[in-house]
Amino acid sequence: MRNLNNAYLKARKGKNGSEEVLRFTFNLERELIRLQEQLMNETYKTGKYRHFIIFEPKERKISALPFRDRVVHHAICSIISPIFEKRFIHDSYACRKGKGTHEGIKRIQSFIRKSGEDCYVLKCDVSKYFQSVDGETLKTIIQQKIGNKKLLRLIKNIIDSSEEGIPIGNLTSQLFANIYLNALDEYIKYELRIKFYVRYMDDFLIIEESKKDLHELKEQIRLFLISMRLTLHPKKANIFPIKLGIDCLGYKIFKNHRLVRKSTVKRFIRNSKKIMVLYERDEIDFNKLMESFNSWEAYMNHGDSYNLKKSLHEGYFKNVM
Repeated sequence: MRNLNNAYLKARKGKNGSEEVLRFTFNLERELIRLQEQLMNETYKTGKYRHFIIFEPKERKISALPFRDRVVHHAICSIISPIFEKRFIHDSYACRKGKGTHEGIKRIQSFIRKSGEDCYVLKCDVSKYFQSVDGETLKTIIQQKIGNKKLLRLIKNIIDSSEEGIPIGNLTSQLFANIYLNALDEYIKYELRIKFYVRYMDDFLIIEESKKDLHELKEQIRLFLISMRLTLHPKKANIFPIKLGIDCLGYKIFKNHRLVRKSTVKRFIRNSKKIMVLYERDEIDFNKLMESFNSWEAYMNHGDSYNLKKSLHEGYFKNVM
């Protein structure tokens, strides 16, 4: 019950105004007891997904479960995450405590400094990763580390609830995605013995002195991914000189600095115009307007973007200050 209550607190974070969260909270004790009984009796079934499409930064199908299911997912992750965390390599940076994009960027910059600017980069992307994850293979990997039969059946129920792969939107999917690609991490680090390797979910890169060696590595990785029923993205598996900068994790990364992506700036300008129109029509208030600008400014603060921020402030903030 303590785990379920903690899971509820995590699941509601940032969503306190949601109608279904308020409804669950109003009957909190009854809802948690009901969930506990269903989990213990193995009568719990995953709820119905709500699907929608987002278009930024690229088109993706998001699948959202009811709030009570999200509570269960948080409860599961709190138990099994530490078990798998012990197996993960150091240089996997997505959806892990103490990691994240900015730690990943720091690591890439340290690799650039150690390897030298005359090296090359192999930057790859797994094509349609989440929907390509093989459910049966994922179950096999998980049951190698989880012995509790009830928990395994619960996890199987969640994996089988998706029509294909693992749905983008589930908390468990983030963990499952890391578990599934950990085999690739171990293959690259321990079998291929690659020193300069970083992965962030289904994006990963390798730095090597030889362009020829990277072409050979790319082919070895391609074949390994096929064995996992995955494929490299045909247009996003490229080799290029490191001195050109590495377009990764939302920034253009160099040895001692990082720049904001041009595509991101264009998206900001496009979205800002829409938000300004809503503000001028009184459809959103000043606080909502500033919340949007502040999120973008926080992103730019992590890059070397003084002149960019200055021009954007002059272009947009003068209209509302």
